[in-house]
Formats: sequence, C-alpha cells, structure tokens
Amino acid sequence: MPQKSHSIRNRGVIGRPWSGLKPSIHRRTENVREFGFMNRKDTLFDQQIIEPGDFVFDERVVHVFPDMINRSVPGYGLIIPMIGLLAHRYAQAGSTIYDLGCSLGAASLAMRQAVDNENVKIIAVDNSPQMIASFRQLLAEQHDGTAIDLVEEDIREIKINDASVVVLNFTLQFVDLADRLPLLRGIVTGLRPGGVLVLSEKICFEDPVEQGRQTGWHHDFKRAQGYSELEISRKRDSLEDVLKPETAADHIARMRQAGFSEAYQWYQGFSFASFVAIR
Repeated sequence: MPQKSHSIRNRGVIGRPWSGLKPSIHRRTENVREFGFMNRKDTLFDQQIIEPGDFVFDERVVHVFPDMINRSVPGYGLIIPMIGLLAHRYAQAGSTIYDLGCSLGAASLAMRQAVDNENVKIIAVDNSPQMIASFRQLLAEQHDGTAIDLVEEDIREIKINDASVVVLNFTLQFVDLADRLPLLRGIVTGLRPGGVLVLSEKICFEDPVEQGRQTGWHHDFKRAQGYSELEISRKRDSLEDVLKPETAADHIARMRQAGFSEAYQWYQGFSFASFVAIR
C-alpha cells in the first residue's frame, strides 16, 4: 500500500489555501440552469413516462437534469464548489484531471475555474451520448479557461494516466458492484503520488431504524423542493436495481483496499455523502 505523502508541495502540487481562491469560487461556481436548452423543471415523474427499474440518462433526463439533481440531492450546490476547492489544492502542474460520469459538467467547470491557467488538462467522461452532446453545446457558449476534452465512453474502459485529481460525483452508485473495486484500483494506478479521488454517493445505513429515518428526512427535503408524493414514489421505483447504494464504511474500506493511503468522509446531507481519498 502506498505510504502517506507528507510533502505534497515538493511534488509540484498547485494547491493553495482557501484565501488564494478567486472570490467567485467561494460561491457556487457553476450553474447549468443559466443555459436555456437545459432550463426546464423536472416533471418526468408527474406522469408515468419512466417504468420501474428503467431509469436512464436519455434526452428526457438531460433536459431537466440540473433541476432534478438540485432538488433531489441535499447539498449538491455545496458539493460542486467544494470539488473545485479540492481540485485547487491538489491539482499538480502538468497533470490531468478526470471527471468520470461528468453528466452536464458541473464538476468539470468548477475545477476548470479553480485551477485555470495552471497547465493542467481536464478530461470529462460520460457514456450518455445526450449528456456529452449537451455538455459540448454548453462549452461552445464559453470561450475561456482550461480546455475540457469530452469523451463518450464507459468509465470502466477509461485508462487513468498521470492524474492528480479524479472525480466520481454520484457515478459509482450506477456501476455494478463487482466492477467498483477494479475501477478504483485503476484510478489508484493512474494517480500521481499525493493525487486524490473525490467520491460522492448516495449511501445506505446498516441500522434499519437509521435507514428509515434518513429516508424520511430525504423525502421531506424533496417535498420541500416541490415534489409530490407520487413523483417521489415513481422516481424511487424507477431507480430500483439501477442505483445501488452502499454504506459509508463500505466506501472507506474499498478505497483503502484499492490502494489509497488515506480516505475520509468530508460531507453528509441525509443519505448523500462525499469522500476524499489520497494516494
């Protein structure tokens, strides 16, 4: 297992403390709802247009995705700029940043703003043609900052190379359980010493009482965001056997098993959590 790195700055890390960030990084760094072609309210489950266990990231989902994820994931608007903050600290000069399962590029854009002009490359990967096409359209409306290379591919087929930051932002939960450890091992192999993985996931809980309470609190959050009882129920059914959550302890143990020397949970909002693992 790799040893802890106690001298990250000596390995060419760009990282700087919070005070060195651009003022705009202190706010939410990216909001794809600014772009009209994706500025739609999520009403997919108002009518039964997605069958149980049949949730896919197709054109219907792409058009409402920004609204959907912000109204479904407590703290999503905090997680995105914090990914930028972490990239700001851990991106290494001349390295590559990977956003695996990039969807419409919220994390990629936050990282681009955070590490702008620092001689890094960003590669954003998603297996949804509709997501990649919409992200490409979004990028066409922007003309500055570090280039983002878009790759339409299964993230399990991507070879990580010379990376300093890798992001899996609510992506691993859609990967088959048997493929999760090999995926993380490939990330470790391709990370530079001192490089990091940022992993955000929906989690579950071993204690059935806590599981029930956390689920209830999350549903309260969704009701407060304007979702009806029918919409909440239908979305839950559509994700059955598609999204497979694990406990926070499972994620920490797997990251260490994969070869990360350190792994920490830095955020939790009900049943949604985010972790940082350091090679």
